[in-house]
Amino acid sequence: MSFTRTALVCALALASPLSFAENYPARPVRLVITYPPGGTTDFVGRPLAQKLGEQFGQSFVVDNRGGAGGIVATMIVAQAPPDGYTLLLGTSAGMLINPLLNPKVGYDAFRDFTPVGRTNINPQALVANNALPAGNVKELIAYAKQNPGKLNVASSGVGTPNHLGGEMLKYMAKVDIVHVAYKGGGPALTDLIAGQVQLQFSSIPTVLPHVKAGRVKMLAIGSAKRSPALPDVPTIAESGVPGYEYTTWYGVFGPRGMSKPIVAQLNDGIAKALAAPDMGQRLMSAGAEPAPTSPEVLVDYMRAESGRWAKLIKAANIKAE
Repeated sequence: MSFTRTALVCALALASPLSFAENYPARPVRLVITYPPGGTTDFVGRPLAQKLGEQFGQSFVVDNRGGAGGIVATMIVAQAPPDGYTLLLGTSAGMLINPLLNPKVGYDAFRDFTPVGRTNINPQALVANNALPAGNVKELIAYAKQNPGKLNVASSGVGTPNHLGGEMLKYMAKVDIVHVAYKGGGPALTDLIAGQVQLQFSSIPTVLPHVKAGRVKMLAIGSAKRSPALPDVPTIAESGVPGYEYTTWYGVFGPRGMSKPIVAQLNDGIAKALAAPDMGQRLMSAGAEPAPTSPEVLVDYMRAESGRWAKLIKAANIKAE
């Protein structure tokens, strides 16, 4: 090997992560989204990518890779080079619930990814058919205890977040309510309106038009605190089930091994994007709440969430289909 080539190899080997980070990004960055275009993940991911592109002076390109409940997209990022040019907009379902229900899913959220930061939380609403003789959660629990096994709670499928939200309510309130799994939230909502089922957990933007039109009624939301978007709607925790908390969340992740300086740049960029008034208003209009965190706080949050869901999945004996 020539002296010049040897010197070059040594220089590259000794180069600090910071020196590479100073030139980041030098080309477009791919933001992989776990669901097809048009969903809530898109609603968050696309404006986030635009804001990051404006900040960094380089394109952040959204790549929708739906399939297998987010597993397809998540695996793409897990197997990508850790250079900061392939990122994932991960979800609570994809990062935590899928591996808990199926240990053979092929990835581990804590082992195979570099956390960059949480982006938002999405409080979920508990809605009911208008014929249900309960106008709030306390009345619902009382009615369910008087009529065990007679109420149904719909979900978009076994193991989905809204299924687990319903199971958590049943477990913590000690009520017997029958779970009915549908192939998607749309058919479940249709049957809720028609009275085929009595209850459903769903995202706020999905059900709010039907609540306003009087087709269904909203009993409460699942977050620990009331949503700024719906300040008059109580939480389940304050309505008779202390400690209840069910929200979904999104966060940005890279493959395992990303450099800390690049992670720090991206985390700062995400926080600035979410602090922009137009971004905040956009998220709030969809019932989502900007909730940026440091990578360390995100990991702590995920570990707490994983523990809660693991306990529930075991107690309710929930199996993946």
